Amino acid sequence: MAITDFERYPLTFGPSPVHELKRLSDRLGGARVWAKREDVNSGLAFGGNKTRKLEYIVPDILASDADTLVSIGGYQSNHTRQVAAVAAHLGLKSRLVQERWVDWDDPVNDKVGNIELSRIMGADVHLDSAGFDIGIRSSWENAIAEVEAAGGRPYPIPAGASEHKFGALGFVNWAYEVAEQERELGVFFDTIIVCTVTGSTHAGMIAGFAALEAAGGPKRQVIGIDASATLDKTRDQVKRIANNAADLIGLGREITDADVDIRSGWEGPAYGIPDETTVNAIRTTAELEGVILDPVYEGKSMAGLLDLVGSGTVAKDSTVLYAHLGGQLALNAYSSIF
Repeated sequence: MAITDFERYPLTFGPSPVHELKRLSDRLGGARVWAKREDVNSGLAFGGNKTRKLEYIVPDILASDADTLVSIGGYQSNHTRQVAAVAAHLGLKSRLVQERWVDWDDPVNDKVGNIELSRIMGADVHLDSAGFDIGIRSSWENAIAEVEAAGGRPYPIPAGASEHKFGALGFVNWAYEVAEQERELGVFFDTIIVCTVTGSTHAGMIAGFAALEAAGGPKRQVIGIDASATLDKTRDQVKRIANNAADLIGLGREITDADVDIRSGWEGPAYGIPDETTVNAIRTTAELEGVILDPVYEGKSMAGLLDLVGSGTVAKDSTVLYAHLGGQLALNAYSSIF
């Protein structure tokens, strides 16, 4: 099967916009940097990369006759906010487990930003004190069982939709979308930089670009910037999810360790905790471009980009595409930094 054989329920405006970050590129003095903006991809609660993933999951939701979407994330989860938005859009209920994935001492951490929007959209939000892990969580499994026990028909969506069987297809399609935009713009992005945590965004890109290459397209470098601070587990998960996506679309070869390029050094002390490089990346991008990043994901992937491009590790003649995945609403819980 090809990506076009999978049913897709439109939740986005269409292809997310691509634009050059000219002042940032000039400051770095190396490769030219562009951005592809998943943060403005939808009219549903500010959109984001998980909205793109959910486009390939919604047909399965509708076929299941579920009445409640059950998902999980941290207190400031972008993913659960987007699940709540899609549930509202479809006329379904949502049950969200929000764990304390980030040890961040802001008194409104569980009240503002993403979690506030989920509550506004009618989600049934349950706080849990458990810490961060990218794996399947017992609190989420318990929530599914509780919905069933109450007579509901739950549809389980794991953290970031990453472990869902169709979780990577949205970013397989993203790769094809990039190739089409390149043709329209007359540019070629030889290097893609993306934040990596639960893995299916990066994994979908790997499988999608591998399929394009197998069809005669050019080879690219897809660089994941780790923001999980659990690098080995994240690398294994990206590879496994990428292989699942490759099987679904009939790639015809295995995704190997050589395909999975994840760089560390900008993840900070722990998931969700920004360090000086994160804050500098947020300020630099905002001051030069008016583009806003968040301290959990995009600030960290941009910190990696600034160093890789600024140091010449990414060659000066490269054209880099930065995947802006969204998440700025979490800034509300980090106001003390700024």
